[in-house]
Amino acid sequence: VQLQESGPGLVKPSQTLSLTCTVSGGSITTNSGSYNWVRQPPGKGLEWIGNIYYSGNTNYNPSLKSRTSISRDTSKNQFTLQLSSVTPEDTAVYYCFRWGGPWGQGTQVTVSS
Repeated sequence: VQLQESGPGLVKPSQTLSLTCTVSGGSITTNSGSYNWVRQPPGKGLEWIGNIYYSGNTNYNPSLKSRTSISRDTSKNQFTLQLSSVTPEDTAVYYCFRWGGPWGQGTQVTVSS
């Protein structure tokens, strides 16, 4: 199984950040745990954002829940992160991964006008 993040590298403040994780080599609808998003701001540790299970159920970090939505497109074997009302504090490398499994390589997102 391989995961690959994609999306814009630059987002303006107050806009919505949207990233897609494409999964290959396995279906996101099989009973293989959860598919997660985390991020790492510059000079800081990893912060878990949320996940979506093979069933479609989702969970979010309480500190980000009001701005976060994770969805999936089973026809494309992809899951998507949307983070609204972004600020420069949302600048980070964003990673997707399957719990207990492989990670994507990460994608840099910078929030700046």
